[in-house]
Amino acid sequence: MEQRLSLITLGVGDLDLSRTFYGNLGWKEGPGSSDEVIFFQMPGMVVGLWDRKALAKDSAVKDKGGWGGVTLAYNVADRSKVDAVIEEARFAGATIGREPAETFWGGYSGVFIDPDGHPWEVAHNPDWVIGADGSTSLGDG
Repeated sequence: MEQRLSLITLGVGDLDLSRTFYGNLGWKEGPGSSDEVIFFQMPGMVVGLWDRKALAKDSAVKDKGGWGGVTLAYNVADRSKVDAVIEEARFAGATIGREPAETFWGGYSGVFIDPDGHPWEVAHNPDWVIGADGSTSLGDG
């Protein structure tokens, strides 16, 4: 298996609410999106939204509700972008789990939570490189 990730699918309770939320963040639906599933093309991968119960069944897991032990991250090239993205998420209807602040690892980050409870860390790591297409590289560090 190659060391890469192709698709992250988030299980959601209300697809229309999630469609509106991510649309308010400026995300554009990609080909194959429908009334049952939404796809967003990212640099080098895809993020999908699908009914939580259907996703659990398809993934052969029991949905116990609550947080699934995964946090998504959106890395940016500078600290000011962290503040701007957190404000954009707040305006879109997110719950702010942690306001932007210095981190123990030498960066700067905040966390917003989408309508289905998926946490998104918005972070600036001074040791990582953010490409013009938004791709993230670990740098030399």
